Amino acid sequence: MLAPAAGQGAQVDLAASVETWLERVCGHLGLGVQEPHRGERAAFVAYALAFPRAFQGLLDTYSVWRSGLPNFLAVALALQELGYQAVGVRLDSGDLLQQAREIRGVFRTAAAQFGVPWLQSVPIAVSNNIDEEELARLAQKGSEVNVIGIGTSVVTCPRQPSLGCVYKLVSVGGQPRMKLTEDPKKQTLPGSKAAFRLLGSDGSLLLDVLQLAEEPPPQAGQELRVWPQGARESRTVRPAHVEPLLRLWVKQGQLCEPLPSLAESRAFAQQSLHRLSPAHRRLEQPALYQVALSEKLQALVDRLSARGAL
Repeated sequence: MLAPAAGQGAQVDLAASVETWLERVCGHLGLGVQEPHRGERAAFVAYALAFPRAFQGLLDTYSVWRSGLPNFLAVALALQELGYQAVGVRLDSGDLLQQAREIRGVFRTAAAQFGVPWLQSVPIAVSNNIDEEELARLAQKGSEVNVIGIGTSVVTCPRQPSLGCVYKLVSVGGQPRMKLTEDPKKQTLPGSKAAFRLLGSDGSLLLDVLQLAEEPPPQAGQELRVWPQGARESRTVRPAHVEPLLRLWVKQGQLCEPLPSLAESRAFAQQSLHRLSPAHRRLEQPALYQVALSEKLQALVDRLSARGAL
């Protein structure tokens, strides 16, 4: 429940108001009301309830056009009925300049359609590894981008490449969770996992396999059925050797064992690179390194994906 901004009047069920607005927004955008993702909308509503005066929507969590944008508009319009104004949206992938132009166009038509003038000038923020060239493009005349977030390129330079890492939630209260998105590259794998490298009798790399942490590890000489990522069918492998790839170094902020020296880390990295085939190591169009999922992990991915798509 949320009270009007003026502090007077009865509290309103924001979630119910959002669902009413969603139907109108989807009609305006030519979408079915079932297309915007319910989980994303629930997150937007929770954010709006916690920060009604600072509501900003990240539009590309699942799909900018079929989910993020209509969900944001439904929540923003429900908030404005209570006297609150959304502070903006953020884009974090794709052609940021073009998306900003198209989204601004939608804001203008929606502002006219629903009689909400302030909506046409809602600030659009962008981020996603922005360097000097992209900054110049986003700041050009006629750009609809209002805020540009620069992170990595502030503290690194092109001659000193950075390693981009993102933490993703994979479990809540012991229950596996995964991020759903239209872009397969951004979809996460659920649950706590273990990883193993499967080797042939001559020491050659067969593939790496990811499995749930509670599964028994693969055994040398035993046939194993796996699902290569991106493939539609499973395959069987019989490794001659199995190497665990994950090792616990930090738990609850404490080191579990002494860290290796720089020389040891360097030697390990060089050894690992040397085992890759030339096709994987070439700078231009390297061969895709094969990673597979265990049957149990693949089944969990399929089950959560189907549940989230409902």
